[in-house]
Amino acid sequence: MTAFDVALDALFADAHLARDVVYAAEGAAPSLVRAILRRPDDITNFGEARLWSETTRIDLRVAEVANPRPGDRIEIDGEAFLIQGEPVRDRERLVWTVDLRPA
Repeated sequence: MTAFDVALDALFADAHLARDVVYAAEGAAPSLVRAILRRPDDITNFGEARLWSETTRIDLRVAEVANPRPGDRIEIDGEAFLIQGEPVRDRERLVWTVDLRPA
């Protein structure tokens, strides 16, 4: 186990940073995984306009979710979301970042 693995385990175990969510791949049984929730505002330029929108992103450990795909379902505190777009892994290949939209 590398130092990155140990640090990541500590971050995802921290009750102030991470929480339990239900992950369900299409056609598979749901499973309980740990996730770090982020809800940043996003500003997108469109011509001369700047569009502001709220986003919902979560980080998932690759060790718990090997291959998240668009359309997979995430439930956070009883609220359902679907993964939209392609998930992105971090440089160390330990964490997925996924964008969510309400289901």
